[in-house]
Amino acid sequence: MNTTGINRYELLVDSVVDYAICLINLDGTIASWNVGCERSTGYVAAEVLGKHIRMFYADDALAADEPTAALVTAHDEGRVETEGWRVRKDGSQYWANVVLDLVKTPDGTAIGYASITRDLTERKQAEDRLRRSEEQFRLLLQGVGDCAIYMLDPDGCITSWNTGAQRIKGYTREEILGKHLSTFYTLEDRAAGEPQRALGLAASTGRFEAEGWRVRKDGSSFWAHVIIDRINGDDGRHVGFAKVTRDITARRDADAALADAREALFQSQKLEAVGQLTGGVAHDFNNLLMAVIGSLELLEVRLSHDPHALNLLGNALAGARRGAALTKRMLAFARKQELQPTSIDLKALVQGISSLLQRSAGPTITIDTVFPLALHHILVDGNQLELALLNLVMNARDAMPSGGHIIITAKNETIEQSGHRSALPPGGYVSLSVTDDGHGMDAATLERATEPFFTTKGIGKGTGLGLSMVHGLAEQSGGRLLLRSEAGRGTTAELWLPMAMTAEDALTHEPEAPVPENSASGAQSILVVDDDPLIAMTMSAVLNDLGHITVEANSAREALDQLSQKNYFDLMITDYAMPVMNGLQLIEQVQARWPHLPIILATGYAELPEGSAKSVLRLPKPFGRVDLVRVVDAAAAASASRKTSV
Repeated sequence: MNTTGINRYELLVDSVVDYAICLINLDGTIASWNVGCERSTGYVAAEVLGKHIRMFYADDALAADEPTAALVTAHDEGRVETEGWRVRKDGSQYWANVVLDLVKTPDGTAIGYASITRDLTERKQAEDRLRRSEEQFRLLLQGVGDCAIYMLDPDGCITSWNTGAQRIKGYTREEILGKHLSTFYTLEDRAAGEPQRALGLAASTGRFEAEGWRVRKDGSSFWAHVIIDRINGDDGRHVGFAKVTRDITARRDADAALADAREALFQSQKLEAVGQLTGGVAHDFNNLLMAVIGSLELLEVRLSHDPHALNLLGNALAGARRGAALTKRMLAFARKQELQPTSIDLKALVQGISSLLQRSAGPTITIDTVFPLALHHILVDGNQLELALLNLVMNARDAMPSGGHIIITAKNETIEQSGHRSALPPGGYVSLSVTDDGHGMDAATLERATEPFFTTKGIGKGTGLGLSMVHGLAEQSGGRLLLRSEAGRGTTAELWLPMAMTAEDALTHEPEAPVPENSASGAQSILVVDDDPLIAMTMSAVLNDLGHITVEANSAREALDQLSQKNYFDLMITDYAMPVMNGLQLIEQVQARWPHLPIILATGYAELPEGSAKSVLRLPKPFGRVDLVRVVDAAAAASASRKTSV
């Protein structure tokens, strides 16, 4: 019966192939060996029976004497379970789970150990792969320094924290774990319930994405791109959130700068287009005014005996001269006015016209000037700057109908690199500011403030050319006009102008000596060149009335023919804008063939080719009788000086 039972037991044990089952003597030698043992280790029974179990242990386990420790523990405690690497016959290793049970006789005498070993190599490898994957994922998250990546529990409290989160937000892992997501929100967003809204949307829809201001540990703010994803467990239950935050402050600033640059380019192109149109209209209008003013001045002399007619004529002349002033402002906006830049002491200039500025502002307005002790000289046309400053003060006055305060300040400025808010190139400048506490301008008005003929003053109260003229002067002088204003909070106009290289020739503003209405140079033979017969005829009439002898030419080619046929001209006055051959090209040919002939260039344009006709006197259009007397006398004086020196 026992034999049969033992045989059945052996059959049962040998049939188990997934487990290595064997008996081990108390001294650790092998007493039995089943088929599962052969399958796991590669040894047959004859090769292992009587051998010690040490033969299956790896070197490091043998060095630690693990076999002896396992046998001792099983003997003392009756059972021991261990896992570790074991060695097969071919030298390969496998991960084994080993259970040793102490075997006793019915009377309690220990006779050996029952060993059951399972090959768990695949499970071990899977666990190792999972552990390595988790470690790699952890290292990946920790290595991402540009993104804050961390986990939240379902209530929004932080449960993990990567290096990027610490770099961006300033908190260490120990400082932030367990804190609520709202820690990073502004006080305004917290009061509005923004953190709860974000978590609620992520929980209900699975994802929340937004941009907004977030707060670092040190209290500073940054513009963040935020993503919150809902995390579900294997059973589909909500277990938390994954949170990714990027600091995109630099990108936002770059986008804003790009948008500002595009807007500035658009405004510049718009003003340039309007300027081209305005300059062209002003030039043509100048020619018309030339004829009107010249003819009216001639009539003024002839009608001096008729007071009523003289009064009507005076009104017509006043209107024509107002038109001439208007065209000058239009040309100033278009940057086509004739400028005479000089080194200017800005403080002295403002002091010199302070009484004029105060009278223009009126008794209800106080004007204060604040200048530093050391203020660089600037390179600008002083007369035009006075006019620009007067325009700025009058605009400030009109913004304060009930009275107020105007502050005129100036300071030295240095632009060291491109990208300055003024969009000016690097260099030295002086910023002249006129600030009022008037009603200010809204954004739409501010955008159009420098456009010509744009005004908010109502019909008959403004031409809309004041700021346009200031803008044109600044641009043509190598500077910039900057306007800052808000509705109800006043306006500041900043006029940036380049510093002069030297202050030795600073302009002193003294009233000019009156110019006689009749020429002091005596009768001269003058060649008048203009493609517009009306202008040529009017100019000739004025010159004839002054006692000069004139010959008209309506083209550059006709002028050259006149000079070739008649060699008695004392002076030539030529227009610039003529077809086929312009005034500068004509001057170049005349100077080559008749180098001693004085020449006057009459033009409404300032943007002539650099270096052209340096020795030629300029006569800005439109001009009147007094202007013509002055420039003709100057040309005669220059010619006499050259002859004397020869």
